[in-house]
Amino acid sequence: MSERDDLQDLVETAADLLKAPATLEDRDFHLVAHAPHGGTIDPVRTESILYRRSTDEVRVRFERHGIARATGPVRIPADPDADLLARLCLPVRRNGVTYGYLWLLDGDDHIDAALAVQAMPLAERAALLMARQTRDRDDLGWKLADLLTTRPDVQAQATSELSEILTPPFAVAVLRGADRAPLNPWLLPRSVLTTIWEGDHILVTSPATVEHVVERARQLLLERKQATRAGVYAPCGSLQEIREGWLRARVAARTATPGETRTWSSLGALRLLRCADDETLARSAVPPELHALLGNPDLARTARTYLDNAGAVQKTARALNIHRQTLYHRLARIEELTNLSLTNGQDRLTLHLALTLHPHLEPQPT
Repeated sequence: MSERDDLQDLVETAADLLKAPATLEDRDFHLVAHAPHGGTIDPVRTESILYRRSTDEVRVRFERHGIARATGPVRIPADPDADLLARLCLPVRRNGVTYGYLWLLDGDDHIDAALAVQAMPLAERAALLMARQTRDRDDLGWKLADLLTTRPDVQAQATSELSEILTPPFAVAVLRGADRAPLNPWLLPRSVLTTIWEGDHILVTSPATVEHVVERARQLLLERKQATRAGVYAPCGSLQEIREGWLRARVAARTATPGETRTWSSLGALRLLRCADDETLARSAVPPELHALLGNPDLARTARTYLDNAGAVQKTARALNIHRQTLYHRLARIEELTNLSLTNGQDRLTLHLALTLHPHLEPQPT
């Protein structure tokens, strides 16, 4: 039986013991398990079960009662104006750390202090299980981080340990945003490894589930008001390929727009971002004679659209919503600024590559 099953059993036992609907949430107010008892329900319990988390407003309301620091049962009175029933909170704590909350709806105030104390061992057992899973997931996260180092000995040790529990192929996903706090392991499938490395949220899962896992992780970060860019590389045929998979997924995330997920296979020429640092790419692919064009947004967009459309004048004019004669005038101006001929294949390649890479290169000091 898994620890999640054990937690479900604990919640059902609490519901039977206290004769009240029970809900177990983690410390971020995400649902872990729940058990009914009769038809008693209120909007907070409904939303927790339906959306698998409570709202920020509910969290603030309940934390005002000191539940995050409590070591024993906390009774929260009813609020008829908000249509909320009274409830009992059993803090799920271990070694001074709060891992979650075991909630019991008590609309008729039948749970007395003695009965609440009888249920505290269930909360303590839940804390043990949640702490153990958190520790196990943290340990796996550290092993994943070891795969990403450049030290062969550390990589080899991590590969040896992880090969006993993981089976290829793998997919590597990177989510990039301002938030650097670890993802809550309870809210990701158990088969997912996750860590933070060089500012990236990194997830390793199977290629079949990576899309779902990325969207789940993105939602967790959105709950922290963080928009993310995501990139995916798959498949990795072995644990030894995870580091390279991370670097490629990182490039894909770098080229994505906020809220978008890009795969390595979709990048085309942007894969060159993996091959060299920004300064080297800027020197080799964005020569100084193109800087004047790049500093003119309208002409740069015109050139990029024209080249993306393989030089199709009518299609380009339509995409830019301009007259064909206006387009011809702009193309002539582009040739003047760059000293390149748009009828020459090599010149077109040079310009197209520069226009493709330039938006993704960090500005270089002058």
